[in-house]
Amino acid sequence: MKIHFYNQYGKIPFPYQKISKKLNETCSKIIGIEHEVNVILVDLEHIQQINQQFRHLDYPTDVISFEDKVENYLGDIFICVDKVIEQAKSYQHSKEREYAFLLCHGLLHLSGYDHMTPEQEAEMFSLQEQLLEKSGYQRR
Repeated sequence: MKIHFYNQYGKIPFPYQKISKKLNETCSKIIGIEHEVNVILVDLEHIQQINQQFRHLDYPTDVISFEDKVENYLGDIFICVDKVIEQAKSYQHSKEREYAFLLCHGLLHLSGYDHMTPEQEAEMFSLQEQLLEKSGYQRR
């Protein structure tokens, strides 16, 4: 898989490219993701605008993915850096772990996984934890 980064946030306080590379390698091995993905890093205001425009929810969220399966391209993942920082503190783990979690979650959505039913949720979250553990970003 090839990840293209678009930093619309500014200075990112964690090594997002390094984390993405590790997670990318694990996802490629375990679930066979070989397509291109865009990761767009944004602030609270930007993610709230996207959430409002596309989901009709007027509040900031942490990650939104847009599937667009066309010739070697899976889609876009928008990650809110402010939410990474806030949630890492709230869950008492590192920003690196939180970013890896959100990226993994977005990648799984783009790969066809969802959590709309209890069965889907169990499958997706189990795979998500496996990918994070194998990448070294499990919960501590």
